[in-house]
Amino acid sequence: MQDLPIVLDRAAATPLAVQLADGLRAAAAGGALRPGDRLPSTRGLATTLRVSRTVTAAAYDQLLAEGWVAGRVGAGTFVTAVPGPAPAGPAAPTGPRPQAEPSVLDPGRPCIAALDPAMWRRAWRAAADRPPDDRPRADGLPAFHDAVTGHLLRHRGLTPPADTVLATAGTSAAVAELARLLPAGATVAVEEPGYPRAVSALRAAGLRVVGVPVDDDGLVVDAVPAGCAAVYTTPAHQFPTAVRLSAARRVALVGRARAEDFLVVEDDYDGELRYDVAPLPLLAALAPGHVVHLGTASKILSPTLGVGWAVAPPAVVDAWRDLRARTGTRPSPAGQLVLTALAAHGDLSRHLRRLRRELRERRALVLDTARTAGWAAHGDPAGAHLVLHPPEGERAAIAAAARRGVAVRGLADYHRDGPGTSGLVVGYAAGTRAELTAALAALVG
Repeated sequence: MQDLPIVLDRAAATPLAVQLADGLRAAAAGGALRPGDRLPSTRGLATTLRVSRTVTAAAYDQLLAEGWVAGRVGAGTFVTAVPGPAPAGPAAPTGPRPQAEPSVLDPGRPCIAALDPAMWRRAWRAAADRPPDDRPRADGLPAFHDAVTGHLLRHRGLTPPADTVLATAGTSAAVAELARLLPAGATVAVEEPGYPRAVSALRAAGLRVVGVPVDDDGLVVDAVPAGCAAVYTTPAHQFPTAVRLSAARRVALVGRARAEDFLVVEDDYDGELRYDVAPLPLLAALAPGHVVHLGTASKILSPTLGVGWAVAPPAVVDAWRDLRARTGTRPSPAGQLVLTALAAHGDLSRHLRRLRRELRERRALVLDTARTAGWAAHGDPAGAHLVLHPPEGERAAIAAAARRGVAVRGLADYHRDGPGTSGLVVGYAAGTRAELTAALAALVG
């Protein structure tokens, strides 16, 4: 390998894994590597170039994905074709060059790579086969209600009573609608740090928002101020700290909701995505008369559908329907039809099993990369993001990652009042496995 013209520039903005892939491609195009040649092992190449094995593995994964190298079990990785010349294009811009997918570590993006294209097309065709409906459906299609009820029973252990399910346009839209049902100027407690879109929706409705701290057991229930009209929480996989609300805290929260007669808005963020441990009871199951449960298809399928669901107490459902009747707002039925089709023949359940396997493996990849680099990691075995703690601190790590072409956000970005806790909020669902590996390699340097 020493004879190959592979030079890595650690001061460049381009991630080392991308530089290595480019160098191997150039070596093949220039004749230094030919079809049938065996590449060094990722470990051996890492030693030669004095980089982490994560870098070399990411470069090989990219070349495997492009199809000009192939792996043979027990034999190694071999060149199978010679890349053609790069297409002509405009001159490269000056300054730092971002990677192709700068937001691959964005915790809000779903794992589109886990979607079976045939399943996806089949569901859309089934949705299109339905005749047009000339009746407004303020609370959603009946078949969608049935699909959601079955999904919640199988995957979340919740059995919604009759007439308590509403279709929504997603969680953010649902919070915005709920906010309009609360008294003007009422106080709503939210997690701190927490989900910015929910906070924005509550404030836009003229509500007073009060932050409540989050620790390793989730929302600190004792810190919820008296006199709240509602409490918004993400108990299954708190955003952004990646912890879950403990069983004791769940009991305490619904106990206070009953005693003080406030509403709990349970955003079931990443609720279907648990690995290795059993889920805790939903707040809606513990106190159905005081909890509005919100779910969405955005993270388990795609935001393309623009569809979610709510399970709410009867009085809230009635007020919600009245709001929609007065404003003419209602979720689009197209996404409802697609999700209904996915649920009808078991495709949704099969997809969730496949998605969990994929995200479990990606989570392990993040943990392995972080620990190999000497970084600490924090978060419950669930969802599609973790919090990483680099030795140099949050701000320095973000700046270093940006120089290597990787965008990542810190916990400070999710605090409303001051910097608060620190750490990098790293998502692992977006993009391909190769893109994730390359981004992680660039992140840890």
